[in-house]
Amino acid sequence: MKRGISFEIPNSYGSFLGEILKPIDITTFNWFIGGEESYFIVDNHLGESLFPDMVIGMNGEELKKIIESNKYYLIFANLKAYPKRANIKDVISYEEYLLSECQIVLLVIDSVYISVYCKDRESLEDLYDHIKKQGFESLEYITDENDTRTGLSVW
Repeated sequence: MKRGISFEIPNSYGSFLGEILKPIDITTFNWFIGGEESYFIVDNHLGESLFPDMVIGMNGEELKKIIESNKYYLIFANLKAYPKRANIKDVISYEEYLLSECQIVLLVIDSVYISVYCKDRESLEDLYDHIKKQGFESLEYITDENDTRTGLSVW
């Protein structure tokens, strides 16, 4: 069974989170954001932290504005989407994710390695097709057979 997708993005500044999530209406969710390590780009230099603290329940409209209208440098990121009015918590394992109301998990590791887990099969296919069109490298499905991740965390 398909769990998600993995791929690599360039190790550079950009608006990659906004680009990756373009096929998803992120405004329909509230988001858990782990507050890992990513920075705004100001005058071609690292600025303030993109997400300075852990956020439990950032509204999707606010997240969309941040990730689509700014340049930033991703190092580590941990974003998890929940339906509005859902109980939001950080799911740590794939089993917890399956039992939770969390719908999407997006992890960025070491600036280039992206994993996206998505419960909705149609949205997962849309994400795969979108990422393929963007030309990001090493695109593949994460399946029950090939998922070596022991937790849904960047650490």
